[in-house]
Amino acid sequence: MMTRIPEKLCSKRWFVAAVGPWLLGAAGLLAGVGMAQAQTSAAGDYPVKPIRMVVTFPPGGSSDAVVRILLPRLTEKLGQPVVVDNRPGAGGNIGLAIVAKAAPDGYTLGVGAAGGLAVNVSLYPQMPFDPVKDFKPVGGLASSPFVLVAHPASGVATLQELIAQSRAVPGKFALGHGGNGTAMHLSSELFVQMAAIKLVPVAYRGSGPATLDALAGQIPLAMTDLVAALPHVKAGKLVALAVTGAQRAPTLPGVPTFAEAGVPAYESIGWFGVVAPAGTPASVVAKLNAEIVAALADPQLAAAMRAQGVEPMPTKPDEFEQFIKTETQKWARVIKTSGTKLE
Repeated sequence: MMTRIPEKLCSKRWFVAAVGPWLLGAAGLLAGVGMAQAQTSAAGDYPVKPIRMVVTFPPGGSSDAVVRILLPRLTEKLGQPVVVDNRPGAGGNIGLAIVAKAAPDGYTLGVGAAGGLAVNVSLYPQMPFDPVKDFKPVGGLASSPFVLVAHPASGVATLQELIAQSRAVPGKFALGHGGNGTAMHLSSELFVQMAAIKLVPVAYRGSGPATLDALAGQIPLAMTDLVAALPHVKAGKLVALAVTGAQRAPTLPGVPTFAEAGVPAYESIGWFGVVAPAGTPASVVAKLNAEIVAALADPQLAAAMRAQGVEPMPTKPDEFEQFIKTETQKWARVIKTSGTKLE
């Protein structure tokens, strides 16, 4: 005898109402387990193919050189080639836009500096990425202070003399820098604001031309990088008034910091570090960070970096993230106060 199934049990509506939630819950649980297993497997096996390192600097500069010093060590430790892809331009925006759109799997990383990661958001009307939402900071690589130099005929031999004369005669001195919106330009603006003086800014296309014009006496002052200024300072052709970092530069140990020379709490450094696309697994980021920090701790590698005029800057991912946020807020204030515009 066949048992009659109640009509309501044959109803599609009843079946969906009764069984649907269970099926959805089971499917969600299985999907979650699958995703967790996939992420664990990816992190455990990572890397299984070459890693692309998008560098936002042109080949041949000190920043690019530092990356190339680091990569053989990373290649050895990670067991896969780490390949440089130089994509300079637009203050770092071009290269970082590539990273922001890449798959978040740890196989496309970016090396960005203050410009692309902290400054440009306050300079560009439109950005090709969101520096906060589109990246996962991996860790810092290196930092370098800038140096304010003067031509010997300028009439100033110390920062205190420059401040005093500039207050007595506002606009007496012209100050060359590497271009509007560059770190050297903003470091100059921070100095002017904190010292309450007026200098005449002169924008160049890079720190090299600014340094050469100061060397030739075409301008009395230049805010430049250590590598460009060092040989001329040692030769006595330029006078180093102060370095912008919180500590004295090892390559110029007799030159005071701005804070020591009369501008308390002043600090400005050039810096760069590694970021990954947002969504990159935390375990992959942690593995990359551990290898970068270990490499930067190697005395031989650190010495090679210092020969390029930079200091190792190892940080944990969360420390680097907070550092970027602090720098973003700092330079936003300077840009707003100075009215800085792109060239």
